[in-house]
Amino acid sequence: MASAGMVPSVIGKPSDNAMLVDKLPEEINEMKIRDDKVEKEMEATVVDGNGTETGHIIVTTIGGKNGQPKQVDAVELADCILTISYMAERVVGQGSFGIVFQAKCLETGETVAIKKVLQDKRYKNRELQTMRLLDHPNVVSLKHCFFSTTDKDELYLNLVLEYVPETVYRVAKHYSRANQRMPMIYVKLYTYQICRALAYIHGAVGVCHRDIKPQNLLVNPHTHQLKLCDFGSAKVLVLVLGTPTREEIKCMNPNYTEFKFPQIKAHPWHKIFHKRMPPEAVDLVSRLLQYSPNLRCNALEACAHQFFDELRDPDTRLPNGRPLPPLFNFRPHELKGASLELLSKLIPEHARKQCSLLGS
Repeated sequence: MASAGMVPSVIGKPSDNAMLVDKLPEEINEMKIRDDKVEKEMEATVVDGNGTETGHIIVTTIGGKNGQPKQVDAVELADCILTISYMAERVVGQGSFGIVFQAKCLETGETVAIKKVLQDKRYKNRELQTMRLLDHPNVVSLKHCFFSTTDKDELYLNLVLEYVPETVYRVAKHYSRANQRMPMIYVKLYTYQICRALAYIHGAVGVCHRDIKPQNLLVNPHTHQLKLCDFGSAKVLVLVLGTPTREEIKCMNPNYTEFKFPQIKAHPWHKIFHKRMPPEAVDLVSRLLQYSPNLRCNALEACAHQFFDELRDPDTRLPNGRPLPPLFNFRPHELKGASLELLSKLIPEHARKQCSLLGS
């Protein structure tokens, strides 16, 4: 999580972009996550009250990881249950899903984000179940959960999440308002980390996010580590049966061969992007936007694309002179099924000690 300090100034005469980067954290301190859009075991604590008013204190208990109770006997139970108090500080997001507010843990002083979602019996909310499956440096982490009730007997699920103070949406908007282009190193960093997060949730966990957008991409403005958030629309992928054959598709939809689509001529890529766009970026987009799954590169293959070669250079630094965030600390389940050729492209020589699947 970002500290409250300023980003150090660039040594020497700063460029316009460098000055913009230095000023960005000041504005970030005023951030508001604006567009953050259960079926659940009821062992989580239930507390009374709305709990979103500034200064309101919520007292709950936690007995295990991600809000789950530890499996202990009665003698140990009293020693395992901890009381945690959160003081609501301000609302940072609001929508049809509910509300997100910034809060502080009074016991530790840690700042967290609490997403409060109404439990509507007409709909199944699997966000908590999904969040409990996830553990990745590019996915926002779930710290705790509890339920709360109101005077109207409404039941709310409260997800206590790590607090990350910025979004890609606001960073991009900042540069747009300044009539400047976002530094290409940030474009590469954010895109790479998005691809890595997707490779993890798709391949290692089997979850489809279904709501990827700049507002749901959190960014630490000091390290530029990116984290995917808001799994309210996510669903678990069905991977057991594989791709259906034409015969199976016909069984599911007899009219499959009768589909007719308007004939639209493809638009050349060079007419879509600015002439200063790196050709490697255009090539990556062209490989991602393919109708045929056989021709489309997956998220892990995208991470190995030459567009991100600069990130694999051990001498690459952020515009403020700081090192890049961790990019190659892959875990075995992230790289499951990857060929040695892909691994050799994906993980640079200087970072192979971080990966147990490749030698130093």
